Amino acid sequence: MRAARVAFACCTRWVAGCLIALGALPALAQSSANAAGAQPPANASGESLLVLPGGLDLTFDEPWAGPTSRDRDVPMALAIRPEVLSSRADMVSGGDVLVRVPVPAPYAPGDIEVRLGDTDITRHFVSSRDGQLIARLTGLQVGSAQLEVRVNGRRAGALTLVNHPISGPLFAGPREKPFICQTDEFALPGGTRLGAPLDADCSITTRVDYYYRPSGAGGPVLRPLPAGDAPPADVATLEREGKTIRYIVRLQTGTANRAIYQIAALHDPYADPEVTPFHSWPGWNNRLIFAFGGGCNGGWYRQGASVGDVLNSHLIEQGYAIASSSLNVFGNNCNEVLAAETMAMVKARFITTFGVPLFTIGWGCSGGSYQQHFIADNYPGLLDGIIPGCSFPDLLSTVTMLADLHSMRRYFAREDAASFSPEQQRAVAGVANLATLANQDIERGVKRIAATGIVPEVLPRNLLFDAKTNPGGVRVDVFSHGVNYFGRDPTSGVALRPLDNVGVQYGLQALKGGVITFEQFLDLNEKIGGYDEHGLPTEARSYGAPQALAAAYGAGLLTGRGGLASIPIIDYRAYTDDLPNGDMHLRYHSFAMRSRLAGTSAKAGNQVMFVEDARYGLYSTASPLLRRALAEMDAWLTAIAADHSQDPPAEKVLRHRPAGLTDVCMTREAEPVPVAEDMNALSGRCASLYPAPSSPHVAAGAPLAGDVLKCRLHPLDAALYPEPPSPEQWERLQRIFPQGVCDWSRPGVGQDERAAPWMRFPLRSASAAPGPEPAPALTPAASSDLPAVAVPESPVQSTQAAAEAAVREASTADGAASTPAGPVAELASAAARPRAGAPSSVLPSRPTRADAEPAPPRSPF
Repeated sequence: MRAARVAFACCTRWVAGCLIALGALPALAQSSANAAGAQPPANASGESLLVLPGGLDLTFDEPWAGPTSRDRDVPMALAIRPEVLSSRADMVSGGDVLVRVPVPAPYAPGDIEVRLGDTDITRHFVSSRDGQLIARLTGLQVGSAQLEVRVNGRRAGALTLVNHPISGPLFAGPREKPFICQTDEFALPGGTRLGAPLDADCSITTRVDYYYRPSGAGGPVLRPLPAGDAPPADVATLEREGKTIRYIVRLQTGTANRAIYQIAALHDPYADPEVTPFHSWPGWNNRLIFAFGGGCNGGWYRQGASVGDVLNSHLIEQGYAIASSSLNVFGNNCNEVLAAETMAMVKARFITTFGVPLFTIGWGCSGGSYQQHFIADNYPGLLDGIIPGCSFPDLLSTVTMLADLHSMRRYFAREDAASFSPEQQRAVAGVANLATLANQDIERGVKRIAATGIVPEVLPRNLLFDAKTNPGGVRVDVFSHGVNYFGRDPTSGVALRPLDNVGVQYGLQALKGGVITFEQFLDLNEKIGGYDEHGLPTEARSYGAPQALAAAYGAGLLTGRGGLASIPIIDYRAYTDDLPNGDMHLRYHSFAMRSRLAGTSAKAGNQVMFVEDARYGLYSTASPLLRRALAEMDAWLTAIAADHSQDPPAEKVLRHRPAGLTDVCMTREAEPVPVAEDMNALSGRCASLYPAPSSPHVAAGAPLAGDVLKCRLHPLDAALYPEPPSPEQWERLQRIFPQGVCDWSRPGVGQDERAAPWMRFPLRSASAAPGPEPAPALTPAASSDLPAVAVPESPVQSTQAAAEAAVREASTADGAASTPAGPVAELASAAARPRAGAPSSVLPSRPTRADAEPAPPRSPF
């Protein structure tokens, strides 16, 4: 493919016809002539051309000549609502967007005119087999642009597009500083490094590399594909659906939202068509897996030099495209909102390159489960189904568990602590394995709440917070990393914290069960302590800031009350509660999520649990059970995708749950046998094989759901204890709990706050109240009486302020927006001004074939 000409021949199943252009839209000097009906020039061969600045031209296979309805009596009462396929209309990023214009009967494609601002862009659209019009538009400026649809010259509908910089932010709020780039550490297969970043936003030029698996090699063995017009003689092949497919992987690497992203899929450059949104090919099954990486500790102030498991051989062999990014590895970025924002931008890159997948599956373990739960719950449309492994419901309830377990460990290590037997310690801690209290991952994990806790190795030490020498320095804790939603203390400027244990009666259930004495109960609660504003242990209890508590619920950080109820979930767990050294990935977390879903999703019928021992590791496709989880999820989502009824998504999920898909655990002998039963944390064969006691909070009487960050209090009542306390014991109780004790029958403090879908976190000053704002619901307009929306005249590199202003305007303009003034798009000549993020293949030209099939265009948003 030559740099100066782009030509595509597109034979398709869902999308028929030819790609006229990839929507590279300049502020054309001849736009007024085109609007007046002038025809674009033709080259010497008679092909229609669109001449662009810098001498670049786009070749059309044939002039646009769609059928029209001009010979029919067509009413003008029907509204036509254009639709964005790659993102929300108000959350376009990087200047690229895939759009669709429906053509309702009795109109025909030839009746439709599409304009972007003052520019007629009708020729950039592909006509699909069912008569819809689709185009990829590129080069949009930062800010708003008006997409208008006309029928036979009359306005029929409009939609405002709001474009944000490829470097972000999109909705997560002000970007964190400092931020350390790591492109020079990021290694491609074979060891090649990406090199130094192009700018302060850690950008690189997008690249496409090809790798192949040699015959006879297994697992992750990949070699760079050599240049040439013939495939290597030793390339391995796969057989799928009667077709032989060469094991050649296309790996796209770029940057978005200051993250490094990668997209991998089988693609044979010797036989398959070019990768565009209008094609599919035999190696890709039209499905996307988004891989989320684990961790949390040290996940702040850095880009990261790793992504999720995009080259997983089992997933690739099944035909999936796999995407991930460095900020979707929680060990690089322990912030759910920023992870959601990054996924949204990476998925938009995927759709504008590959097209709309049939569905997207979330994939990943531990820190990867945080992201899957949060994104599916709060940003619907990004994930259609999830397979979380070694799961936690959310980050904040895990932080509470870690703080409790660490406090228990500190208490039992005190010289003045009451004597507890190992069984008593286990009972008040609520764990199956006492070694969990001394587990090093928990000891390290609790440091994520400390301002001086886990420091990324790339962060200069002279920048760090020190209470005495550098009180304004960088604080390395999850609350500072989430300051955009937790907010700041108006006096100190320090991030507010929701961590709280005021009123928690540790060991209450053990006291009621006769496992511990009243004296042990009192001593434990007198000395358990908490954590101060710097995350350091203190004798006093932890106190959660009311603003931070309300913000945590309002931002959807406590999951299970949103979109999770409307998608399939297969919770896979390799059991580790009984490891000799303990573990933090406790099985009760799966039941905590089920408890949350039970109130919103027909008794959690959308969640299935798979459990086995850890012989294959925490989350490995070497496990037949995890492979089965993927196959069942694929079948589940395929059936849902084929259901075009108007029924609510939650009903479709329950209706199409595969027959025979139930909770299952594997027995623990050398040749394990599946046990299918409705799982219960307290009883059943699976509960005996894989016990799931709970946590210190649950052992204190808290509900299993674990979604109460700060309990509401009620006065002390002697009748609540198994034996009436003595006067001396009652006096001690009053000193320990001067404000009262937890009333677990009531919602927690701030829990009445509800998150709206697609929350946006605006700029706020240090003294302003924290909290999210819902993104405006954009409704495409059909009326011709629409107010104007100004388009910024800044270039693509202009600041985020333009996009923020455009979002505010679009929230009132749609559905009431009209054609903006000024230029709406720009194309930079590749020779004159390379744009960070523009794809650049490292391969020479190779033969291509244009007879593959595209993914069906369907907006996930």
